[in-house]
Amino acid sequence: MPNLKLSSKVRPRLAFVVALATFMALGVASASWTAPASAQDAPMPTPAPEGTYAGAEFCSTCHQEIHGQWETTRHAAAFSSPIFQQNWSELGSQFTCLECHVTGYDAEKASYAAEGVTCEACHGPFQIGHPEKPMPIEPDASLCSTCHKTTTDEWRASKHGEVGLQCQSCHNPHTQKPRAESITALCTNCHQDRGQGFAHSTHANAGLECSNCHMYRSPDAGPAIGGLVPTGHTFSVGSETCIGCHKDTVHTRDTILSLSGDQPAAPEVDPEALQQQVQEQAAQIQTLEASSSVRLYVGLAQGAIVGLIVGGVAAWIVSRRLRIVVEEGEE
Repeated sequence: MPNLKLSSKVRPRLAFVVALATFMALGVASASWTAPASAQDAPMPTPAPEGTYAGAEFCSTCHQEIHGQWETTRHAAAFSSPIFQQNWSELGSQFTCLECHVTGYDAEKASYAAEGVTCEACHGPFQIGHPEKPMPIEPDASLCSTCHKTTTDEWRASKHGEVGLQCQSCHNPHTQKPRAESITALCTNCHQDRGQGFAHSTHANAGLECSNCHMYRSPDAGPAIGGLVPTGHTFSVGSETCIGCHKDTVHTRDTILSLSGDQPAAPEVDPEALQQQVQEQAAQIQTLEASSSVRLYVGLAQGAIVGLIVGGVAAWIVSRRLRIVVEEGEE
């Protein structure tokens, strides 16, 4: 095989071509690879003009956690809910129903900005300059009452309303869940001594929550659609609450021995035997009364005899002593 040797002029040119080809290949490879974008590098959506609605997705670019909590709630599904769609259709799809089921409701233009109760339904349209320009809401029931009027009317009539305990004190407005792991845990934050009473303790031992009695709703009341039916926010317990569970015993004299056990059967009673027992007891009473009278007369007689004897002896002793004293005086 012939020994190929590169001249001194060819070798530099070949090295240049190899280097050029190598870096061109690396450039193509780097151009085809895209680094994963971080949340901070994600492009911000263009905000809507002042006074218009930007939408929940726009808010989620900064408030991802809150948006994630909200999108599974009834507020998010206020328009798309099958229950609302069915009732809205039965009512003839009245546009006024959308006042509480959409965001940016405009009665004059017969339009709305977004389906469901989104961030801007409570916080208002996006403000240019936010977050430097805050978008707060008033932490009281006036905001909730725009849609949940029946519920807030109940609340105003309750002890909670009297002391000014607002909706947000018990409800997380974003998750729409209680601010505790259970209803009972929520209530005992303030009512720590309620479990001492008989009714509270026995119901708690049976696994009931405070709301089972204090927010009782009759099964015949129907679903609490749109806040237009009572939701139990007066927290009062009426007779219908007890009847809901104890309808078989509430108007009887039965004694409930336990919440889960059966009452023992009452022993059978023979009326004739009972009547004979009553007569025997009546005879015993008469005998005792007669014996008592005899003992009284005997006692009086014995007392009189003893009194006569003692009185006679005392009189004899006194007279005897007087006689001795007189004789001594004469001497």
